[in-house]
Amino acid sequence: MKDTIIVIGLGELGSVFAHGFLKLGYPVQGITRQMNTHTVAKEIPNPAAILVSVGEADIASVLSSLPEQWKDRLILLQNELLPRDWLSANIVDPTVVSVWFEKKRGMDSKVVLPSPIYGPNAKLVFEALSQLDLPSFILDSEAALTYELVRKNLYILTTNIAGLEVGGNVEGLATTHKTVMNQVAKDVLDIQDWLTNQSNDRAALMEGLLEAINGDLEHGCMGRSAPARLTRALAFAEQANLGVKTLKQIAKQHLK
Repeated sequence: MKDTIIVIGLGELGSVFAHGFLKLGYPVQGITRQMNTHTVAKEIPNPAAILVSVGEADIASVLSSLPEQWKDRLILLQNELLPRDWLSANIVDPTVVSVWFEKKRGMDSKVVLPSPIYGPNAKLVFEALSQLDLPSFILDSEAALTYELVRKNLYILTTNIAGLEVGGNVEGLATTHKTVMNQVAKDVLDIQDWLTNQSNDRAALMEGLLEAINGDLEHGCMGRSAPARLTRALAFAEQANLGVKTLKQIAKQHLK
């Protein structure tokens, strides 16, 4: 019998990964908001892995409250995730997946790009996704992971925030509204540089943004999380004393 895999957060993405783990022969224990992780840790002190699949707004509190004995076997997959998020919770070497497939209730997973994975449990995640015919690949360095996380943040934040202004899909954003896209992307990358404490390769990231856009041209720009993403971005910009002129203009028009 293989060791149990814990899944914290059983939404659409958590359920996809749980299905993959089950197909590999692992028992899976889900943890919902109503359950106490420390109570579960007493019953399952040495799980094979712990997948944290809660939303961006909940990740900090979940990571800070995890049982200590679980912290060396985590798998993280949130949007807007960066190394500072796990390091601030004294988590040193998690496995991280930049998820490039979309899963909505009642629909099959829709792939935009293969999902990159890095960390001790990368092979496990790769094999679980392979069971579901979801393409992924394993990265070979922390620097590559940081690039992939910043690229995903650039895509999510740029399309969502620009979508508040122009609506439509990502194809329209990249063609009809290219100026707005580039202006929002510049502000987003200013924030990402501050959050990662480094100057990221903007040319490569903009190419990566366009690759993702071309991966699903009909993808809608403005998800329901767009206002919250803009609010978080502006909070970071204020902390960093960044101008982010375009983000502020969009916020003035579209945030109440």
